[in-house]
Amino acid sequence: MGKNQHVLPRENKWIIKGAGNFRATRIVSTQKQAIEIAREIAKNQQSELVIHRPNGQIRDKDSQGNDPYPPKR
Repeated sequence: MGKNQHVLPRENKWIIKGAGNFRATRIVSTQKQAIEIAREIAKNQQSELVIHRPNGQIRDKDSQGNDPYPPKR
């Protein structure tokens, strides 16, 4: 399983950053673009996508791999 991918705000832009990394993987102008890119990375790494709000709070999480706690149906 790879690193969780975070979509974070930075100076009127959005960054995609792997958990624990110091450098951003990508920098884009919209949150939507960042989410699409981060979702693909998370799918490839079978990790989790963590989307943050403009104030830095976590907005949403989405497991893209083997979810240890799948939703009950």
